[in-house]
Amino acid sequence: MARRTAEALPLDESVRREVYFFGLYRLLEAALLALIFFGPESALFGTPRLPQLGAAVTLFYLPASLALMFWAHQGRALRWYVLVGTAVDIGVATLAAHAHPAAASGIAMMLLFNVGSASLLLPLRYGMSAAMLAAAALLGEYIWNRVMDPGAAQPFAERLMFAVSYGAFAGLTWLLGRQMRTQQALAARRGAEVADMAALNELIIRRMRTGVLLVDANRQIRMVNEAALLLLGQSGRDMSGSDLAQVSPPLAERLAAWRRDHDPDHPPLALGDDQIEVLPRFVQLMASSQSTLVFLDDASVLSRRAESLTLAAMGRFSASLAHEIRNPLAAISYATQLLEESREIGDADRRLLQIVHQQCQRTNGIVESVLSLARRERANPEHVDLAQFVRRFVEDYRQVLPEDNGSLKATGPSKPVPAMVDPRHLQQVLTVLVQNALTHGYLPGQAPRVSVNVHVLDGAPVIDVLDRGPGIPSGVLTQLFRPFFTTSETGTGLGLYIARELCHANQASLDYVGAAGGGGCFRVTLSAPQGLLTG
Repeated sequence: MARRTAEALPLDESVRREVYFFGLYRLLEAALLALIFFGPESALFGTPRLPQLGAAVTLFYLPASLALMFWAHQGRALRWYVLVGTAVDIGVATLAAHAHPAAASGIAMMLLFNVGSASLLLPLRYGMSAAMLAAAALLGEYIWNRVMDPGAAQPFAERLMFAVSYGAFAGLTWLLGRQMRTQQALAARRGAEVADMAALNELIIRRMRTGVLLVDANRQIRMVNEAALLLLGQSGRDMSGSDLAQVSPPLAERLAAWRRDHDPDHPPLALGDDQIEVLPRFVQLMASSQSTLVFLDDASVLSRRAESLTLAAMGRFSASLAHEIRNPLAAISYATQLLEESREIGDADRRLLQIVHQQCQRTNGIVESVLSLARRERANPEHVDLAQFVRRFVEDYRQVLPEDNGSLKATGPSKPVPAMVDPRHLQQVLTVLVQNALTHGYLPGQAPRVSVNVHVLDGAPVIDVLDRGPGIPSGVLTQLFRPFFTTSETGTGLGLYIARELCHANQASLDYVGAAGGGGCFRVTLSAPQGLLTG
């Protein structure tokens, strides 16, 4: 395949152009022959020896040249076209030179281009064959002249030099054609590689999650990827060639400001119908170009990435802090047990020591939950009676809740409500929910009233933590369980996030639902024992 490509050019646009010029040159030769034999100034070229033969050859060559031009225009059988055309050129040149000996040298010189063109377009063997045929025709015509008119024959050396020139010119043009074909094949391969690379780059840009626009000096959009269309609220539309000022006036104003002062420090923009927070970045494409690359980053995605990094750091910090807390907590618990064994402690103080010991155990359970969350440990579910668990939780919490800080009660059926859950995780989840309800779930001038209700909803055990507060605004609900989101100046924004993560670890869910009588309600939906065992 490589040898064939190096021998002959395919009939592409460049070869069509060369063949076309070859045909035009043949028409020029026919026109010159017509001028020599039929022109009013034909005397300038000398007197033809055989005018009838010259006229006949010219009358044949003109339509033959047109026919060959039409053949070349069809773009088929290139090799046969060149071979037939060259044979016709050699025959016509030989007969015309014989009919007009005074113009024989010029006709032989014009034939040199025909031979070179054949060698340029065809393999070497065909080009050298055309050169040998032309040389043989000239030598044959010389012999013919010697026979017919020995005194009028031109020098043999002239014909011999033309014959050598045909061969040398055919070889040189073939070398030139081979080099040209090699370079063309290399250029085609490089062009295909560049086209593939450009297509790959375009595909990568179009599939990038970061929005990318290419805007020229006149604010015309030259390229836009799918992510940018989505952020601009123009998904599915072809925005190439559109004016950026019409597509997104705020972005066009930001681009104009950047081109004016090149200040990269700008706040996010709200773009599109959905008012997505987008952070634009601008990069000049080249130093000598006014085109600008515009990168559009979804601010929420960047925020989530920052949250992920912060959470990872907080996880490591929490694990380290939990380890530090466990040691003094163990010391406090041990000291409390020793004090409980003392006979000098009264019953009232002994009850306080029991509360301290219970709270140490509860705090240790919370520390263990934080450590397991930081380590992403799996929950250890147990069969738990939710009704009894909640009553015990409320009783323990009341012991550390001052009376003037609100009321807390447990409601639910008297019969058991079975569930599968890790008791330590459930203890921490309820602690977070009750603490939030006591802190935020009350109206001004009223004391907090919180109830923990256990019931069964659609076959699943449910715990509702209800308060009598103002509820949660609808604009906050979408960010309620996001890490570090808080409406309190002293809050960390991690309580509800950790509570939901603990619920997910136990195949449970934590949601906020509006209370029917006003206030707020956080609902923990757990897995029933049968559902967990069969799942």
